[in-house]
This record gives sequence, C-alpha cells and structure tokens, in this order.
Amino acid sequence: MPPKEPEFSRGARRQRPNRAMRRLVIWYRRNAAVTSLVDTAATAASTAGSVAGSVMTGAGTMAGVAGSAAGSVAGSVAGAAGSMANTVLQPLVFDPLRRLQRGIGDDDGAIDDARRLWVAVDGMGGDYAPGPILEGCLRAVQLLPVRVRFVAEQAAIDAAVTELGLADALAEATQAGLLQVVPSGTSVGMDEEATVVRKKRDASINMAMDLVKAGEATAVYSAGNSGAVMASAIFRLGRLKGIDRPAIGALFPTKDPEQQVLVLDVGANMDAKPAYLHQWALLGNIYSRDVLQVREPRIGLLNIGEEECKGNDLALKTYPLMAAESRFRFAGNCEGRDVLSGDFDVVVCDGFTGNVLLKFLESVGSVLLDVLKAELPRGRRGKVGSAFLISNLRRIKKRLDHAEHGGALLLGVDGICVIGHGSSKALSVVSALRLAHSAASHGVMDNLHSLSNQAMDAAATSPV
Repeated sequence: MPPKEPEFSRGARRQRPNRAMRRLVIWYRRNAAVTSLVDTAATAASTAGSVAGSVMTGAGTMAGVAGSAAGSVAGSVAGAAGSMANTVLQPLVFDPLRRLQRGIGDDDGAIDDARRLWVAVDGMGGDYAPGPILEGCLRAVQLLPVRVRFVAEQAAIDAAVTELGLADALAEATQAGLLQVVPSGTSVGMDEEATVVRKKRDASINMAMDLVKAGEATAVYSAGNSGAVMASAIFRLGRLKGIDRPAIGALFPTKDPEQQVLVLDVGANMDAKPAYLHQWALLGNIYSRDVLQVREPRIGLLNIGEEECKGNDLALKTYPLMAAESRFRFAGNCEGRDVLSGDFDVVVCDGFTGNVLLKFLESVGSVLLDVLKAELPRGRRGKVGSAFLISNLRRIKKRLDHAEHGGALLLGVDGICVIGHGSSKALSVVSALRLAHSAASHGVMDNLHSLSNQAMDAAATSPV
C-alpha cells in the first residue's frame, strides 16, 4: 500500500492553480482599458491566451489536471476579451462621409458606368495644383461613380504627369472614358483678386463653370482662390432667385460618428445681414434634409448664449426672423460648445465667425494627437500602451481632419459647386468629388429651385 501523501503537499497542490488564476485575473483587470480600446486587441488577446495556456500547461506538469484547466480558462478569457474589444471598437470606426457613400456602387463593389456623373474639376486650383489634383481625380474615377472633365493648362499637366509618374494611369482612365483633359488658358493665382475672373475668361475655373452651365457636367470642384471661385460661380452660373448672397457650407463632425452638422457661412461673406442668415438657414435646411437624409433638420443660430436677448446686433435681429419661419425647425441659439454636440443639424453664422470656427477645428486633430502622444506614460508598460493606442489616436485625428471632408458647398448659386481647401491633395479631392456626386445624385438643385420663389418673397419682407 503506497504511503499516504503529507497533508501540506495536498494543500499546496490545491493552492497553486488558485494563485495562478488570481494572477491572471489581476493581469486582465489591469489591462482591460487597453484591450477594450485598441483595434488590434483581438490578436493581442489571443496571443496572451496562448502564452497563458503554455504557462498553465507547464504548471500542469507539476500540478496535474488543475493546471491544465487553468490554462484552458485563460485561453477562454483571452478570446472573450478579444471579441469584446472588437465589439467595443467597431462603432468607433468612422468615415466622415459614410452616409454620403451609401448606395454608391453595386453590392459586390463594382460601379455601374451608366450611373456615373460628369464632374468638372478646376485642375489649376490649389497650392499644389495640378499634380495632386489630377492624382486625386484618377483615384476618384476608380472609387466613385463619376467621370471627370479635368480643366487645366496643358503644359502644367504634362509636367505634373512626368513628375508624379501618372502617364499610365492617365492613359488608362482616358481610354476608358473616365477622365477627359480640357486645356485651359492662364489660370487664376491663389493671391489674385477675385475680380480677375472677368479678365481671364479662359481661366480653368471659368471653363469648369461653363461646363456646368452648358450641362456637360453636373457639378464643379475647385481648391483654388475661394473668392475667385465664388465670383466665377456668380458670374457664370448665377444666383438662385431670392438669395442675395451665396454662402459656403462646411460639414463638421459631431460626437456621434453617424451625424454631421452643416455650418454656414464659413468664409464667403465677412459681413452679413439678418436677411442673409435667414436665407442661409433655408438653404441649409434643404441640403441637410435631401443630402444628409435628416428628416427634420434642427437649425441653430450661432451665439454667445442660449437666451434670445443675448448676442450682438446681428444675432438679436436675426433671431425673430428664424423663430417666425415655418419652413424649417428653429432650435434656438447655438453656443460654440454646442456646435459639435449633435444637438443641431445646421448652424448659421456670418462668414467671419464661421471661417474662424472652421480653421480652429482644422487644427484640433493634429494638436490633440500631439498632446496625447506627449502625455502617454514612459517605460516598458507605456511603450506597450502607446503601441496599442496609436491606431485609435489616428482614428480620432481622422475624424477631425479636414482632408477627410474634402470641401465645402457653395450654396445659393444655380449649380452644384464644391470648394476645396487650398492645401488639398489626392485624399481631399476624392472626398470632395464624393460630396459633389452625393449632392448631384440626390437632386438637391430641384428643391433649391422650388425654394427660390418662396425665398424671394421672404427676403422682400425681411428687415435689413
């Protein structure tokens, strides 16, 4: 009969797996914040499970069945953590124009050529034109149901094609009928006065506008001199009836990845009148309803307080006009802190204030990323955490990056016009053409035309 095992030995065997499990639980609790935030948590958790399983299996060699069971539990916990991390992170994946992309392309990702719309592009507009603008157009015709008429100086196009190695891609797109080069005359410089568009009749921006006017394109895009773009649009396309001044409307992100807020004006009119803001609210309401698919857009007036009695002279005179309007839902004054809250779908302000707001937002993404990088902990654990979090920090920056939004709409002219940032490159061009296609495919101009007579009557009775 084998000798009886000492009591202390049996107790040690019972305690070993419990001690190992406690260590494992403590480890996961300490790292729960990381595993629930990072996009790569599933892989990391699976790896951790394998390591834990190996350790427990080694312990099982000395401790028997209990060690193996602990290893199995560790693997299960790791797998669950990975699954949870993926589930938690999924809503954070954000495409600034996700809603605008819905319905583009077939279910298998193929694009029906019959659904492609022509877009005129001012190839000479922008700080880096025409190379990055052309590169963006070549990408866009592969990703979006659009065809591009690229208007630019031939010599500049040839130089850009050679410099960036775009000859093959350009030839392929041209042969497929997806892109057509339209030679233009001398372009409008970024530092020239807006009125120069009257003298340079064959400038790229004027010729692009003429293509829309003639019905050879459904929309126009330019990242050039915004004043010249606006002047050319007014001279070539004309204003909508009843709209005194067109406004530039930009899409801002909100705390809800599925929602955006349209802010206008963001730079077309430095000085505004109450009647202008009232008209922009009407324009913004139609765009938000038809393109962004908001059933009943909430319109806000940018102000320093929620109360009706607060604000400058412009805000005080505009408030009663907005409150008395029955054609849209006026949600009251919108403070600066509420612009990105998701409580408003359209925010109206003068162009000076809107432009400051726009450029401030443009800087937030990069500054936020730099601050968070500087504040991440040092040492071995800090490096591991930084490696996990960096992808999420980049996602945050992407949500706030103006390049992901592509451009702003010039509302109030008789045609779809998208104005890009002066520093636009390929990514911004693709996003801007997506925005132009979405506006054109939703028939927003038909509803804007139907508004013209009503807006004209409202403008005639509004105080100035």
